[in-house]
Amino acid sequence: MPRSARASAEEISPLHDRAAENLRFIRETMERAGAFTAVPGRGMVAVGLTAMAAMLVGPQGVGEGWWLGFWLAEAILAVGLGGVALVLKARRLNLPLLTGPGRRFFLAFSPPLAVGAVLTGVAFRHGLGGLLPGLWLMLYGTAVVCGGALSVRIVPIMGASFMLLGGLALYAPAFGLAAMALGFAGLHIVYGVLIARWHGG
Repeated sequence: MPRSARASAEEISPLHDRAAENLRFIRETMERAGAFTAVPGRGMVAVGLTAMAAMLVGPQGVGEGWWLGFWLAEAILAVGLGGVALVLKARRLNLPLLTGPGRRFFLAFSPPLAVGAVLTGVAFRHGLGGLLPGLWLMLYGTAVVCGGALSVRIVPIMGASFMLLGGLALYAPAFGLAAMALGFAGLHIVYGVLIARWHGG
């Protein structure tokens, strides 16, 4: 090969490598910009631990008034802990919560929870409280899948796990309390540890 042609090829090759590297950087930056990465793994572990404690000390009469009140109080505590953990992680990573991916995450995450609140009241009023563990697990899982579509891959996988447990609990209501323990305690802790390890806390 003539020297001029060889020199030209040597110049083109580094240029091609730099262009590929720049495209890869742009693609990864756009993916990060479009994903909500402030899902708090440590906060999920804390939520799972409160659910475990609630399973140990809480009432056993699924669907009864005292049982429902106890678990609604636990849900409020869990939302508070999760919310604080999420805000702290977002601040640490300098991620906005009310714009961009954060806003889209909450818009996708919230409707299934609102549906769950309505169906909780309807089920209790009509004497179907025994279905609440399955309904809660399925609708919480749906919320996590919907919000997780805008987050890191492990989040929708976690949501699908909750949905599977919820489906089992709906078809086998006697499994309801065990499903709640496996889901709200076990899955939160397992996936929380993985998210904390792989995605910054």
